[in-house]
Amino acid sequence: MARGGIQVTKAETIRGSCRCGAVQWHLKRMPESATVCNCTACHRYGALWAYDFEGDGIQVLGPTRTYTQGRWVEFHFCSVCGCVAYWRGLKDSENGRRPMGVNLRMADLDSVAQIPIVRHNGLTATEDLPQDGRCVTDYWF
Repeated sequence: MARGGIQVTKAETIRGSCRCGAVQWHLKRMPESATVCNCTACHRYGALWAYDFEGDGIQVLGPTRTYTQGRWVEFHFCSVCGCVAYWRGLKDSENGRRPMGVNLRMADLDSVAQIPIVRHNGLTATEDLPQDGRCVTDYWF
């Protein structure tokens, strides 16, 4: 499918792992977008998030340590190399599923390069900013 003149390919799955390989995630579907957030946590982590639900679209494995932020999310880090791998909601959503986000920076660039970016203002509000045509590859430096 073409998006802004860029050819977007549909992969069946995307896989990611931390630097040492102890923590891995598997995203069953190609996400429609990836989110870059400017909240105090995401800004520091430098993550690019893709979302789905635990046990549905996202599978994770490997030992992690967690940091709980507020009453809604816990961030999971590799307990060996320290990479931020994913976040997990502390409560089920209205549909009874647990939301999660995986850090696309743990995937190979070729598998995620053309995913469009959504910029989320989580610092001063909780809103998405207008899309500007950038994709994951534009943030990969």
